[in-house]
Amino acid sequence: MTDEVCAHVVAADFASLDDFTVSRIKTRVLDAVGVIAAGVHAPLCDELFDLLKSYGTTPQSAAFFRGERIDAPQAAMINSFCMRSYDFEAIEAENPGRKSSAAHISGTTVPTALACAERAHASGRDFVTALALGDDIAARLGAASGFDVYGGWDNTNTINGLGATVIAGKLGKLDERQLNNALGLDLNMLGGSMDNINYKTLAFKLPMALASRNAIFSSDFAARGMTATHDAFGGKKGYFFLFCGDKQRPELLCQDLGKVFYGDVVIKPWSACRATHPSIDAVMQIVGAHDIDPEEVAHVTVHATPRTAQGFVGQPFEMGEDPQVSGAFSIIYTAAVAIAYRCVRPEYMNREAMEDPALQRLIGKIEIAPSLPPDEYQTAEADIVMADGTAYHARCDVPKGDIYQSPMTEEEVLDKFYRNIEFSQTLSREDADRVVETVSRLEELDDVRELTQLVK
Repeated sequence: MTDEVCAHVVAADFASLDDFTVSRIKTRVLDAVGVIAAGVHAPLCDELFDLLKSYGTTPQSAAFFRGERIDAPQAAMINSFCMRSYDFEAIEAENPGRKSSAAHISGTTVPTALACAERAHASGRDFVTALALGDDIAARLGAASGFDVYGGWDNTNTINGLGATVIAGKLGKLDERQLNNALGLDLNMLGGSMDNINYKTLAFKLPMALASRNAIFSSDFAARGMTATHDAFGGKKGYFFLFCGDKQRPELLCQDLGKVFYGDVVIKPWSACRATHPSIDAVMQIVGAHDIDPEEVAHVTVHATPRTAQGFVGQPFEMGEDPQVSGAFSIIYTAAVAIAYRCVRPEYMNREAMEDPALQRLIGKIEIAPSLPPDEYQTAEADIVMADGTAYHARCDVPKGDIYQSPMTEEEVLDKFYRNIEFSQTLSREDADRVVETVSRLEELDDVRELTQLVK
């Protein structure tokens, strides 16, 4: 299994990719740059950057929006950590038949690809090819693993790590044997616990970032001759044995390999866990259609499946030690923000916003009802009752952002990017325009530094 993947990756080139795959890559890259900007100074991002620099660095790749280059593994790590900050990055690994499974692939793969391509002075075509290959393998692993978001493992450092190793190996020009070893090395560094989220801690950002760093290390060490298990995917104690349960379908990893390229299929409109998006969208339908005065809201009921209601997004809202995490993983808080502000964005994921008395009053009027059928995990309904007795109801069947079922328009994707840049105060509008233009012609770049120098 691993031999087949390695042969495919080493042989593939830009001509292997179809126009749709390239277009999707560009969208994910632009979205990633904006999301990294939004999170660049989010809680503990500056502290991590200072820690990484304290170890000593070689100027290879940009730590985005910080005006410095550091070594590629550390650059990928800090950029990934920032990107994860507001749970705003692209998500949902594509499965066969335009289905999807829970994943956050791009938060690892895009920073890894940018760091490695910048270090290697890679062309835009080589960058796009490597990123497409890594995204594809990670998405295939997501589909094949039978991953359950409530099962324990956080796959942001299982499937992400292996997909990112493909990227680092491709851009490092590893041969099949070296890439096989790199995947085996990375197998030793996979992990991550969903308790980071259950306990609402900032460590939820770490598995994705570690996956970036470890992938580049694994590729670099394999290039120098380090050996490892010969079948990281299907070996006796390989990925499928170690991390996947009874629902695994290993055959999906290589099914139609090279004929179709998968990746994340959701560009998030809201900076919150995807499990909150159905309820946000249901609430947004009501506030978008009616002139709702938040102060006149008497009661709000959000209807979800029993599993969602009992899971980490369905708990009573408490700011806790890390308000940013508590807000992003709360149906109650995000519903309140949607009613009050008609959007859910990073500017509302902080203690100051949460302590607003009007928002606090609204939070106290929201309850979650575990009333939807178990198989409707991507749906939600909302009932808003006003002080005068007027009642409004809405249902979301498919939350916004899925490129096949409920896509964001090109204008909405660009608006998200520009709003993130404005929120971060990292680039002028003119410089942001240059980023958009440069990403639009990624495959024409002679050196990816033409992009990274705009955001360094």
